[in-house]
Amino acid sequence: MKRLVYCLFVALLFQSVSVWAQDNASAVEKEMAYRKTVYARASKIVKGLNLPDSTQANKVTEVVAKQYQDLNDIYVLRDNKKSVIKSEANADKDAVNAKLKAVDEETTAKVDKMHPKYLKKLAKVGLSPVQIDQVKDGMTYNVLNVTYTAYQAMLPNLTEAQKTQIMAWLVEAREHSMDAESSEKKHAWFGKYKGRINNYLSQAGIDMKKEEAAWMARIKDEKNAKQQN
Repeated sequence: MKRLVYCLFVALLFQSVSVWAQDNASAVEKEMAYRKTVYARASKIVKGLNLPDSTQANKVTEVVAKQYQDLNDIYVLRDNKKSVIKSEANADKDAVNAKLKAVDEETTAKVDKMHPKYLKKLAKVGLSPVQIDQVKDGMTYNVLNVTYTAYQAMLPNLTEAQKTQIMAWLVEAREHSMDAESSEKKHAWFGKYKGRINNYLSQAGIDMKKEEAAWMARIKDEKNAKQQN
């Protein structure tokens, strides 16, 4: 009987070790796959800079890829902490919400602290301010330039002061967006600032719905004209 119990114990032990090894291997595989993905993403961004020096290009790619990895580590840690907090049995709802808020604040503080350090690293590997802005655009799907161009096309009579303000807010949105954890949240930052811009323009007496409808009509007319030609 003792021998049977011992054999069962050993079998269960080996099974547990096997499961742990499989889980660990899976985690490593996921990590490697993620690193490969962000390196490819970083390479694509750096390729757009058209750097003549391949050594510099590799260094910049490493810096950008590392930024993606570091941001991901911060957000994964945040999610793990939140999961633990939410799993606490019989926890007071207000206390749980307070802890979750504290985790979010801690995460934001880490990201904000890392942001300027990242920009310094890009400068250290030889990128000019213009090239650093190109990296930012690459990390945010070029939404800043697309949006700014759209506002000018929709509102051709914008004053220089209005153009300057719009650009300033889009630049601010880009700074937040480049640190966001997903495509959805990157776009959400621009959505937030576009709301601010639209309110600003509405307060200046511009009917945004009317102007957008007129712009859509112009685009449609231009498209029809091209098809006829």
